[in-house]
Amino acid sequence: MTTKPKVFYTATATATGDGRNGHVATDDQLLDLDLATPKPFTKAERTNPEQLFAAGYAACFNSAIGQAAKQLKVTVDDSTVTGKVGIGALGLTGGFGLAVTLEVHLVGVDDETARRVADRAHEVCPYSNATRGNIPVDVTVTTS
Repeated sequence: MTTKPKVFYTATATATGDGRNGHVATDDQLLDLDLATPKPFTKAERTNPEQLFAAGYAACFNSAIGQAAKQLKVTVDDSTVTGKVGIGALGLTGGFGLAVTLEVHLVGVDDETARRVADRAHEVCPYSNATRGNIPVDVTVTTS
């Protein structure tokens, strides 16, 4: 059974129009975008849902890095997270699925410590908890 969190914030966005070729806006109008279907072999003219998901997951995971470092009593001088969200056919089901790669770069820690911090972040990040067991998520770690 899934445990519902004690919600302290709710983001609200509405999609209209032709789905992936439609429009999305938040209730506060801070996000207000026309969307386009991803075109893998041409330059994008507008953003797409996969880019929005990649941006949200990367930002959330980078925040979780800070929380994980505090929990592990580790000082990280700087961090970046690049989210990559792929979409493709699932095969036999006839549907589509997502796959995520998170490229974590930590400054000021050794490789082993960086891996521990990233692994802990993957345990506490809300996006990681939402996707766990549903889609493949690979977390790579580099340091400097």
